[in-house]
Amino acid sequence: MSSNSQRYLVLISKIIFFYSIFYVIMKVIAMFGGAWVLPNLILSLPYLLFAVVGAFMVKRNSYHWAYVIAVVILISIVRYYEREWMLQLHEYFS
Repeated sequence: MSSNSQRYLVLISKIIFFYSIFYVIMKVIAMFGGAWVLPNLILSLPYLLFAVVGAFMVKRNSYHWAYVIAVVILISIVRYYEREWMLQLHEYFS
């Protein structure tokens, strides 16, 4: 793999890692601010998993394009349907 490609992989992986941590923290703050607890908790679980895997990758200094591609696709899907899923989860659990 070329040096530029490896640098981009490391950079994108770290961006995903920090974004996932930030997203989970923001969801927790929203829950303490009065937002629906269970739907927010459920929708933050994938990001928590991304953060854990990202932390493991950063600690080992071992990065994979499969992680980057899969996480970008999953984050896009979750963010696109987030409002709809939030309402459905709230209705389901209330």
